[in-house]
Formats: sequence, structure tokens, C-alpha cells
Amino acid sequence: MVNIEETTEKMMKAYAWIPLMMLLCASCEQSDNKLDLGKAMVVPTQDGSNVKGLVLFEETNEGLKVRADLTGVPPGKHGIHIHEFGDIGNNGNNAGGHYNPNNTKHGFIIKDGFEQAHAGDFGNIEADESGHATLTLVIPGLSLNQGKYNISGRAIIIHEKEDDFGQPTGNAGSRIGGGTIMIVGKEILQQN
Repeated sequence: MVNIEETTEKMMKAYAWIPLMMLLCASCEQSDNKLDLGKAMVVPTQDGSNVKGLVLFEETNEGLKVRADLTGVPPGKHGIHIHEFGDIGNNGNNAGGHYNPNNTKHGFIIKDGFEQAHAGDFGNIEADESGHATLTLVIPGLSLNQGKYNISGRAIIIHEKEDDFGQPTGNAGSRIGGGTIMIVGKEILQQN
């Protein structure tokens, strides 16, 4: 004769792992929906500069969202670019040239795209009379660490002058501030 209680207990033990597997599978699905977050702490790169602040990078479905919030910037427009290397020493010159994986001419990545501008050509950031400057951009195709156009480990550089989009680098002058772009975490993409 079959003991119902004993059979039920054996079945419960045998299938006890199902909720755990469902939980693990759910977390695997979530991990596919985690997007990188990055930041660069901007500091002065030369004597007499007071530029400092934070640039945040966030992967979104629309592209890489870049948000800069700086202080100590001389009033007016200043070129802001991603440069090739993350080292901002030697007055910012160790960062190398603009990040340009396609070896294209200088431009504005938002308007000109990757085939007509350097991947690091962010145009200008404008400071008010108090030296406060903010900028928000979304660049489709740019990424923190995926694909051809990834910027993690590179540097964001603030220049002394306005980027006039002239060749080969926009005539923006010396480098007055910069920071290394680092991945700092991940954000779970919300499912609707």
C-alpha cells in the first residue's frame, strides 16, 4: 500500500530545488538587462586652473548618456572631448589626441556621426559667470565597454577655449581639466 504522506514528502524534497532554479533563472534574465554606469572625476590639469566636477556616463537604450557638472570653469564655451588615454598627467597631454577609432576628421559626434567626426568630439560645454557648467548628451553607438566605440579607461578633457570645429582638432587650446573614465557599477533596466 502507498503511504500518501511519505510519497508527498519525497516529492516535496525532490522538487524543492524548483523555486531556487526559478529564482536563479530570473536573476540571469535580470543580469542581461544590467547596463554599465561610469564616472570621471574632473580635476585641474595645469597650474592656475580651478576646474573640477563630475561627469557621469550611463548606458541607455538610446545610447550613452553623458552628464557633466563642473565648477571653476572660466565663463564661456570650452571644448569637451574624450581623449585616447586615461592618463591626464603632464598638463593633460598624456591623454593623447581625441578618441578617433575611425581616423576621421574633427566634427561634432551628435550631428556628424562616427563616419564624419571623432568618437570623442562632444563639442562645447558653457560656463556661466560663476564658473558653473553643465552638459547632457546622448550618443547612440558610444559605449562604456562594449563594441568598437568604447570609452572606459580613456579621459574626458576640458579645454581652455571654444571648439570652433576647425581641423584637425577644433582649435580649443590647452587642457585645463580632465578625468579618467571608470566603470563604477551597473543599473538594472526596468521592464515595463
